[in-house]
Amino acid sequence: MTLTPLINETLTQLYPHQDPAVTGERILQLCKQWESGQHTPVPLDQTRVWMIAYGDSMTSPGAPALNVLHRFSQTWLKERISDIHLLPMYPWSSDDGFSVKDYRQIAPELGGWQDVEAMAKDFNLMFDFVINHISRESTWFKGYLDGDARYENFFLNADPEGNYHQVTRPRALPLLTPFTRKSGEKVHIWTTFSADQIDLNFREPEVLLESIAILLEYAARGARAIRLDAIGFLWKEPNSRCIHLPQVHQIIKLWRAILDKTFPDCLLITETNVPHQENIRYFGTGDEASMVYQFPLPPLTLHAFLRGNARWLRQWAKTLEADPLPGNCTFFNFLASHDGIGLRPVENVLDAEEKNFLISEVERKEGRISWKTDPDGSQSPYEININYLSALSEPGESQDSQIARFSAAHAILFMLQGVPAIYYHSLLGSENDVAGLRASGINRRINREKLDLSRLHSELIDPQSLRTRIYGELTKLLQIRRQHPAFSPHAGQRVLPLEDSLFGVVRQNKQESETLYCVVNVTGTPQPLSLPVAGIDLVTNKPFTGRCILAGWQTLWVQVNSPLEA
Repeated sequence: MTLTPLINETLTQLYPHQDPAVTGERILQLCKQWESGQHTPVPLDQTRVWMIAYGDSMTSPGAPALNVLHRFSQTWLKERISDIHLLPMYPWSSDDGFSVKDYRQIAPELGGWQDVEAMAKDFNLMFDFVINHISRESTWFKGYLDGDARYENFFLNADPEGNYHQVTRPRALPLLTPFTRKSGEKVHIWTTFSADQIDLNFREPEVLLESIAILLEYAARGARAIRLDAIGFLWKEPNSRCIHLPQVHQIIKLWRAILDKTFPDCLLITETNVPHQENIRYFGTGDEASMVYQFPLPPLTLHAFLRGNARWLRQWAKTLEADPLPGNCTFFNFLASHDGIGLRPVENVLDAEEKNFLISEVERKEGRISWKTDPDGSQSPYEININYLSALSEPGESQDSQIARFSAAHAILFMLQGVPAIYYHSLLGSENDVAGLRASGINRRINREKLDLSRLHSELIDPQSLRTRIYGELTKLLQIRRQHPAFSPHAGQRVLPLEDSLFGVVRQNKQESETLYCVVNVTGTPQPLSLPVAGIDLVTNKPFTGRCILAGWQTLWVQVNSPLEA
C-alpha cells in the first residue's frame, strides 16, 4: 500500500492554500524513520480483555509506580487480562494527567520508558494520545508566550467579542482564556476543557507533523493500541459546533493509514463521549477507528439494575443490529473508567424522568454531578461521578447482594459484542473514595484512589474480603469468556425479546460452530426463563433443558447443543 495519494489528498483538503508536496514528503520520512518491519500480529478475539489504570494506580514506598503496577499485574492479571490501558503517563500539570507537559517523556514519579517496555513484554499496552490540548506549562505553550517563531501558529488566538454560542461546551467553564505574551500582546486562547488545557491548532501543518511523529513513537515504544482522547474537538471552524467536523475524520483516516503501513498491529481507539450515532461515525468505512468506546453502556446498565428493568437497555442494544460494523472494527465496551458516567450518550434513550432518577440515586449514594454549558447559556448535567460498585449497591446491604449485582452487571459487559475493558477499581472491588473527593474538590477523584500494593495484596489473599470475592467472580467469568469463540468481538449478536426483568443476547460464531444464549436477571428476585434451546450453562457447568428459574441477579450462559422442538 502506498501512502502518497492519501497524504496528498488529505493535505489538500486540510490546507487548500498550501502545496502538499513538502509536508507530504516530511510525513513519508517520518514513516521511514519509525518503520521497523518487525511485527507480531495479535488477534482481536475473545481472549482480549483490557484493564484501565493509571501508571500510579498502585504504589509502594521507594519504587517507581509503573514497576509497582507491573509487579501487581504479573501476580494478579496473567491469564485473565491481556491488555492494559495506561492512562496518561507523561509529565502533567492538572486533570490527573490529561494536561500533558511533554508527550515524549514519562513522568519521573512513574519511572521511565524502560518500565513501559518491560511491561509491554508481558501485556499488550494501550497508550493515551491527549493531542486535542496541551498543558500551559508545556515547552510549546511557553515558547508561544515567549515569542518563539516555531510555536507562533500552534494555538488559537480568538476574538473575545466573537459569537461562540454554537460551540459545543463539555464543561461549565470559559471557552477562551486570557494570556499576556512576553511582548506585552494580550491574547485570548481557545481552551475547550480548562484554562490549563490549551487547544492545539491543527490548521497549522507543523502541529499535524508533530502529532504523526508522536503517534509513531508511541507505536515504536510498544503501544498495541492508542486511545485518541477528546478527539471530536480537534478542529475548529467559525460558526460551527466545533465537534465532529469533516477535518477530524480526515486526520484520523490519515493516522490510521500511517499506522496500518508502519505498525499494522497497532489499534486506534476514538474517545467521543456523545450519542451513539455520532460516536459510530468514527468507524468511517473501516478506515478510521479500529474501536470506538461504547458510551451508552455504562449509564444504561446502571439504570437497568437500579430500576430492576432492562427495557431501556434492551431497546438500545436492539438498535445496534441496524448498524453492522465494518469487518475490521468493533466496540470498546466498559462500565467504569477514570472519568464519570456520561449522560450525553443517553440523550435519545432516557427521557428527563429517567435521567433525573439516575441523578437522584447517585446523589443518594454520595456521588456528584458534573455540569456543562449549553448553547443557550443554561447548564445541564454532563456526567455522574461515582464508583460503579457504590452506584449499584444499597447502603448497609450484605456483601452477597453487592457481589451478585455487581457480577451480573459485568456479565452483561462481558457478553456483548466488542471487547471488554475493566477499570482497576471495578476489578478490585473498590468503593467510593469520598475522602479523596472532599480533599481535592474534584468530582472525578471519587473513583481515582491510589492503592497501596502491600495492603492490596493482603486484602486479595483474604478469602472473605470484598475485594477477593469480587475479583474472584469477575475473573471466573473472564476465564470462561476467553475459552469460547462465540464471545469473539466479530461473532454475531442478536438481542433476545425477554421480559423487562431480564436482559439477554444470542452470540454466534458460525465459523467455529458455537452458539451461546446469554441471559442476566437485573432484579433481586427469582424470574422464570424459557429459551428454545438446550445445552450447558457455562457459569454453573450444569445442564439447561429450556426452562429454569433465575435467582436474583443470576447469570446464565448456555452453550447450545440442540434446539428444542416447537
